[in-house]
Amino acid sequence: MSDGKLHALVTGGSRGIGRAICLALAAQGYDVMINYSGNVTAAQETAQACQELGVKAIPVQGNVADPQEAARLVETALEEFGSLEILVNNAGITRDGLLLRMKEEDWTAVLDTNLKGAFHCMKAAARPMMKQRMGRIVNISSVVGLRGNPGQANYAASKAGLIGMSKSVAKELASRGVTVNCVAPGFIDTDMTAVLPQAAREELLSQIPLGRLGAAQEVAAAVAFLAGPQAGYITGQVLCVDGGMAM
Repeated sequence: MSDGKLHALVTGGSRGIGRAICLALAAQGYDVMINYSGNVTAAQETAQACQELGVKAIPVQGNVADPQEAARLVETALEEFGSLEILVNNAGITRDGLLLRMKEEDWTAVLDTNLKGAFHCMKAAARPMMKQRMGRIVNISSVVGLRGNPGQANYAASKAGLIGMSKSVAKELASRGVTVNCVAPGFIDTDMTAVLPQAAREELLSQIPLGRLGAAQEVAAAVAFLAGPQAGYITGQVLCVDGGMAM
């Protein structure tokens, strides 16, 4: 905290849940580096919305599946902010398909971004966080990583792997004051779910005890809590924001 503030890096932060996370952290007064893959306009819009909350917000393009680019993201955050206290690994993709029809490249692409991407970013951020003896890492998993889902073997594997990796790294970094936790969203009201046919939407809702889709802001609130000072004694945990699906 070179300037007395907390500084965050959010991967996949330009849209949807990622944007909501950036805004939630900015609302807490945290400077935010917004990583994005391709949509520069969305990233700039997110940065502007964060800046209107009175914080420094910087969009930075980068593919977290590439270890060199992931390391560059962390290095850029340290250069721009002077320190990095919060890392949120939200970047993720889907390449859905039944196991018997799934192409190997679709399996690899999902694991490379969703799981290896988080590994690369955590590895790069761990050393400066350990040195300053303070850090919050929040990895965005999914209810699918806990329950499975037909047609998403690759996605479920990546999100389940994220949970196991987070618990392991939490044990490695705890003695240096760095916490590592997961947030596991359920079905969230996004552009993807908005275009579902009515029958598919009703089938989806029937699986949710609370009977509604979640909001991106509800996921972001959980992330902001785990990234904040109130969660300093919580590590290695999975916080489900899923309307009760994983019970």
